Amino acid sequence: MCKKKLYGQFEFRNILPEEAEQAAEIEKICFPPNEACSKPIMKERIIQAPEFFLVAADKETGKLAGFLNGLATDEEVFRDAFFEDVGLHNPTGRNVMLLGLDVLPKYRGKGLARELVSQYFFRERNRGRKRIILTCLEPKVKMYEKMGFCNYGIAASSWGDEQWYEMGCVLNT
Repeated sequence: MCKKKLYGQFEFRNILPEEAEQAAEIEKICFPPNEACSKPIMKERIIQAPEFFLVAADKETGKLAGFLNGLATDEEVFRDAFFEDVGLHNPTGRNVMLLGLDVLPKYRGKGLARELVSQYFFRERNRGRKRIILTCLEPKVKMYEKMGFCNYGIAASSWGDEQWYEMGCVLNT
């Protein structure tokens, strides 16, 4: 789907507090139980760091089709604690640790995930962030490389008892 159609179908914006329940439900659909963010932690992230969420809301239904969320930090390496401890968020941190890219199955394959990432890069570059870092499972490495991330190899993270790859993108040097 071209950008014009994406912008015709979706509104891209920060998350609203009343969308916390929707975000938690989408997370349960997009990630297996051992990897998904719990409802209480998702709600806490939205309260503490709403400006680090970027959502795509379907203009027809008003419901979320997908979202991207993270936390800012001065740390350079992704660690599991970022998933559970919103207190690690430093709004002025020079790096962003992405905690989840969620797109509901019915909206996949249209370029929505790529557009969320692209807009997030643009926004965080303009905020002066240095890097965006994430972890992903091996089957997603190629997808993230196509979105501009570099594969740093096996991550220190073992979240959900999985082997993750750490990936990053330099925004500003």
